[in-house]
Amino acid sequence: MGKDGMFPPEIERALVRIADALERMAPPAPSAVDLAAADAFVWNAEMNRLDPVSDVSRVDLSLLKGVDHVRDQLLDNTRRFAHGLPANNALLWGSRGMGKSSLVKAAHGAVNLEKAHSLILIEIHREDIESLPTLMTLLRGREERVLIFSDDLSFDHDDASYKSLKAVLEGGIEGRPKNVLFYATSNRRHLMPRDMIENERSTAINPSEAVEEKVSLSDRFGLWLGFHNCSQEEYISMVMGYAEHYGLKIDPETLRAGAIEWTATRGSRSGRVAWQFIQDIAGKLGQSLD
Repeated sequence: MGKDGMFPPEIERALVRIADALERMAPPAPSAVDLAAADAFVWNAEMNRLDPVSDVSRVDLSLLKGVDHVRDQLLDNTRRFAHGLPANNALLWGSRGMGKSSLVKAAHGAVNLEKAHSLILIEIHREDIESLPTLMTLLRGREERVLIFSDDLSFDHDDASYKSLKAVLEGGIEGRPKNVLFYATSNRRHLMPRDMIENERSTAINPSEAVEEKVSLSDRFGLWLGFHNCSQEEYISMVMGYAEHYGLKIDPETLRAGAIEWTATRGSRSGRVAWQFIQDIAGKLGQSLD
């Protein structure tokens, strides 16, 4: 620095370049949240903003067959939350393709049919869970009731991002905002692979304490809803329900026989397999599924 208290020109230019580079590297300031723009949003963690979704990809609640008990539980929990009453964070776990994510989106749609714009749905991707505290800060103190949804959530070895979720759900000084509820779907009941839990247990000085922090993550969800493989009759009921809803012009016995043959070639029965069969049949019949 010179006697006049100024940096030489070359150093000043270098400092300006460094400052510009740091500004480019810093994440953008969170955008103003306009929750009136839509009923559903996707959290854009890179840009710190909510991107509105004008048309949510979902099926009608009545089309979700074979999951009546968990459907009623989740709908009741969601409805109570939308009405400003106490409700629980929910973990929907179990077999693939049995309608876990479909049920979340359908429950959100059903509640908003009862009262327009009473519940906002925000999807956060699994890889963005670490940014969940930032999203919560944006939503804290808002009047709107917000349901945050993460699909296919799980944590693998050496993945510490689960701590962000754990702190948001019930931990920390501030805790979860009263206007926010969290729903997650997963194929794992404890959100992590069994061998990860067993490895922690076998190598720890105190095995029970070693896994407590990670296993207790699922305990932060007050509502656990299990989805299991469906029977053949439940599968057929799903197919018949779709066919009736979309008005497919096909004989019931022919539809049933085709559905059984379809699932035999895939070695599994689920709501997803039923929907794939319906798409195939509708295409062959020349009918749309609008």
